[in-house]
Amino acid sequence: MRSPLAPGVRFCSSFSRDSWYRSFTLFLTFLSYTAYHLSRKPIMIIPLVNCSMVIRPADLNTTDNETWCDWAPFDQDNYKTLYGMLDNSFLVAYAIGMFFSGIFGERLPLRYYLSCGMLLSGLFTSLFGLGYYWNIHSIWYYAFIQAMNGLVQTTGWPSVVTCVGNWFGKGKRGFIMGVWNSHTSVGNILGSLIAGAFVSTAWGLSFIVPGLIITFTGVLCFFFLVESQFDQSSFSLCRKAQPSRKSPTHYIEACCMPYFEKGVVEFSLCLLFAKLVSYTFLYWLPLYISNVAHFDAKAAGDMSTLFDVGGILGGIAAGVVSDYSGGRATTCCAMLLLAAPMLFLYNYVGQTSIATTVVMLLVCGGLVNGPYALITTAVSADLGTHESLQGNSRALSTVTAIIDGTGSIGAAIGPLLAGLISPTGWNNVFYMLISADVLACLFLSRLMYKEVG
Repeated sequence: MRSPLAPGVRFCSSFSRDSWYRSFTLFLTFLSYTAYHLSRKPIMIIPLVNCSMVIRPADLNTTDNETWCDWAPFDQDNYKTLYGMLDNSFLVAYAIGMFFSGIFGERLPLRYYLSCGMLLSGLFTSLFGLGYYWNIHSIWYYAFIQAMNGLVQTTGWPSVVTCVGNWFGKGKRGFIMGVWNSHTSVGNILGSLIAGAFVSTAWGLSFIVPGLIITFTGVLCFFFLVESQFDQSSFSLCRKAQPSRKSPTHYIEACCMPYFEKGVVEFSLCLLFAKLVSYTFLYWLPLYISNVAHFDAKAAGDMSTLFDVGGILGGIAAGVVSDYSGGRATTCCAMLLLAAPMLFLYNYVGQTSIATTVVMLLVCGGLVNGPYALITTAVSADLGTHESLQGNSRALSTVTAIIDGTGSIGAAIGPLLAGLISPTGWNNVFYMLISADVLACLFLSRLMYKEVG
């Protein structure tokens, strides 16, 4: 007597080939962008290093117990300015490159484009860490590496959003992409933990290990990524939308009006200020916790990951609510309005106890990163596959790059402003963040009125 088909085999065979491709694409793009964010995080942890946290070698012949482990040129009083220069080298290059990345992503095979970007990102991340072993002390070396890393990392977001948008329709896109978008926070958390593990011994490994991880993930993408179930022919947005033998005015309207009519501009400007708030927290939260709560570098870095945990929950909640209500802009506005008073409260009572710190970081992370996550995922996918773009699925890469590129300007400005304002007091930094949060909400007022009405 023959035995029945094994339960596991029956379960696997119950799914179609498209279902398996869809699931694996979701998993692989999740893994890919986790690696992207994981490789960005070390530079945010390293500035917390000082000699009080490092075990001094017994055979070290020096009487200076305070500066023996400092790394030139970051051993002077202007070290915060130098670290700010590195941050902005990455962020400015990323913001500029993003506007071009969508154009390339629209015309090149996404599997090649994404894999190549990840391999190059792994190279530049590792080169930064190798500066420790090669004994490099030039600020221009580290600034150049950061700028190049910022450029090559622009390959990631348009590619992964386009892949997911190609496989998933609008039905539950908010929920699916809300869960999927947790890769950002997972990458930040893992990056903090990996960087923190080496920060007090050999900081070069804080970069080399993430560099190797993103390189390996890029190899996986090259061999296994299935970018779309649809036709992969590369037509640009404007070429597809261009009517034959029409006037130049008609051409411009057909190519550009969908962006204005459907809210691409408003969501882009909203994301500029929302990302300003998010990235200021991303770069400055460990230092804020260290200074205000007097935690050491590793504890401050670990505590800051709670903000990202809250971001995971906030992104999922935003996706579910927007799917159910059908109001993407309204969901973003509601969360942004709640975020403003929560930021104020966190600054004044957030460090009174460990329990309060944990709760406030989770709440603020959810409210700050929820709208940011929704705009960069479900909203970008909705707008990039809108019927007004005349069925061109590859336009999704361009729309995603426009929205995230505009947001990246805010990501570059926020940490810079925080660096300039922080000497006047952390209260002023939080007032700046609250003002940006309110402005982000105001840019969506027209779309929210349209949804509610």
